[in-house]
Amino acid sequence: MNPGFAANLFENRTIAITGAGTGIGRNCAELFAQLGAIVLAHQGRTSHADTSLHTNIHGMTADFATREGQLSFVDFVNEHTQQVDVLINNAGTMVGRFPADTLSDEDYSHIVSLNQDAVMRITRGLIPTLKRAAEINHAAAIVNTVSISASTGGSPGSSIYSATKAFVSTYTKALARELAPQQIRANALSPGVIHTDFHDRYSSAEKLEKTRQQIPLQRLGTAEDCAPAFVFLASPALSGYITGQTLEINGGQF
Repeated sequence: MNPGFAANLFENRTIAITGAGTGIGRNCAELFAQLGAIVLAHQGRTSHADTSLHTNIHGMTADFATREGQLSFVDFVNEHTQQVDVLINNAGTMVGRFPADTLSDEDYSHIVSLNQDAVMRITRGLIPTLKRAAEINHAAAIVNTVSISASTGGSPGSSIYSATKAFVSTYTKALARELAPQQIRANALSPGVIHTDFHDRYSSAEKLEKTRQQIPLQRLGTAEDCAPAFVFLASPALSGYITGQTLEINGGQF
């Protein structure tokens, strides 16, 4: 990815991002680092011995299916900085496909904790650092990753995943209203079918091909398609009067 004219867009700014080990989050963290930001990144629940990461990226690992793991990211960020200019809540996954009539309490709790509780706890814990950034720079931003399934309900076996993403979408709108007086914007980015390891795990090749044929642009999305949209929603120079919105990235599918 070439940052082009915006090479210093986030110089002297701090970005906190979750779910940055692979896919959309990884590309997003790399792009912000290229644009001059210091990136504090949750890279998943297992260790990554990846020496190819940009030197501006400082990573940690934690299991966001647990309260302790969620709060450890807040502690990690607070240990590194007193102000966060942009918080990106990107971590989350389907966990598995669970038919509504056989979904167990354990699976339900796992999905909700990972996709919903983590966003709430991390946002709550880092709002003070966002407020400090807004006081200094007159701007701060939250960008939450939701999903096309938050609007469509998703495909069979993904009902709770879809519902948690709908929660985050509504939570984002509420945050936008509540935090606007402090000059903190909150928006969501809603990917469609993005060909990352997420769909390698949870969708068959046949299902993906059938979906591709229904997308007006006639291709699945990529992580590279999504990363610039995070930059757009995070930058006060590019989207300073946009808050409470959901940006759909799906090739015209929805």
